[in-house]
Amino acid sequence: MHDTTALLIELGALILCLGILGRIAGRFGLSPIPLYLLAGLAFGHGGLVQLDASEEFTATGAEIGVILLLLLLGLEYSAAELVTSLKTQYPSGAVDFVLNALPGAAVALLLGWGPVGAVVLAGVTWISSSGVIAKVLADLGRLGNRETPVVLGILVIEDLCMAVYLPILTTVLSGVGLAGGSVTLLVSLGTVGAVLYVALRHGRHISRAVSSESAEMLLLVVFGLTLLVAGIAQELQVSAAVGAFLVGIALSGEVAEGARNLLSPLRDLFAAVFFVFFGLSTDPSAIPPVIVPAVLLALVTTATKIGTGWYAARRAGVGSAGRWRAGGTLVARGEFSIVIAGLATGVEPRIGPLATAYVLLLVIIGPLSARYTEPLARRLGLVKPTPGPSRTAPVPPGAGPGPKDVADRTAGPGTAPAAAETA
Repeated sequence: MHDTTALLIELGALILCLGILGRIAGRFGLSPIPLYLLAGLAFGHGGLVQLDASEEFTATGAEIGVILLLLLLGLEYSAAELVTSLKTQYPSGAVDFVLNALPGAAVALLLGWGPVGAVVLAGVTWISSSGVIAKVLADLGRLGNRETPVVLGILVIEDLCMAVYLPILTTVLSGVGLAGGSVTLLVSLGTVGAVLYVALRHGRHISRAVSSESAEMLLLVVFGLTLLVAGIAQELQVSAAVGAFLVGIALSGEVAEGARNLLSPLRDLFAAVFFVFFGLSTDPSAIPPVIVPAVLLALVTTATKIGTGWYAARRAGVGSAGRWRAGGTLVARGEFSIVIAGLATGVEPRIGPLATAYVLLLVIIGPLSARYTEPLARRLGLVKPTPGPSRTAPVPPGAGPGPKDVADRTAGPGTAPAAAETA
């Protein structure tokens, strides 16, 4: 009874603290992720107060948080949209990978973390935060801008690449031999390909089977199916996160919309627990030794993400100002970077502290970059004037999902998309 009482007290205090921190972050228009990470550092080993009774429950909640993050991300896209974005935006995706993954890999090798550390840190610096960026676009009223489909297209490609990268990372981290690793990787990629095929060909049938007029039944079936597939995926060395992502892709239409509305509060709760748990597992005293490489990585990859967005928007025919806005919007890192680092903490302990410091920096810099990159470029004379008004020009082919799609997926109730613009 005493253990149960201590568990309830610790969990209640922790969740209440997260709610207060979230309100503080919202008051200043910031993402709550850095505050959640700081809370984890404060309550973890070496922090101000150590949580003991709720540690095991928090670890389980963190796993569910990762699963729900990836499920909700998968629900944002259909399999057809993923394939279309891959076909039309792959040059921009390749530039994104080269410019942003290589700095992380290079720093890991310079720090002596070896090839495994290089693969992990490359992923940490490569992937932008879809959650933070979606919120920033809505907050800044840019949902209807010409550059927004370009930004979304880059995020779609990154998310699709995660379905391949995470199985590769899991295989690398398992430390199995070449033959065993090859078999595991083939099984992982085969599973991903099979699920994508089923989602493309039979997604409507899956959605129809899951559909229910009862919100309670829909919640139980989708959540239970996701946990089941995530567990099976982990058993097949695909990673639970990818399994959840593929479940989200397989669902579409009204089922996806209903599941998104029902599961979003659960996602927010368990995702907050995940970020706290990552902070709990990081010793604050391990951050100062890696703060210099974290700052250097943050500065370099801020510049490379801006370059990525600028290139992608230019390729899509977006005007000069829109190119800088697209670049500034892509800077934020968040959930995926922490997920990747969390998988590798047992292999290289220093990756966790470095990733924590890196994400803390860029989840703060990201919204500021989205807001001020274009005005700064304009002040420096880098924005060319756009001749003639053409605010309703059509989005060129290959620019990704249209502004209406973006508005539907990221805008909350009562949010009106901003007028489209070519600048």
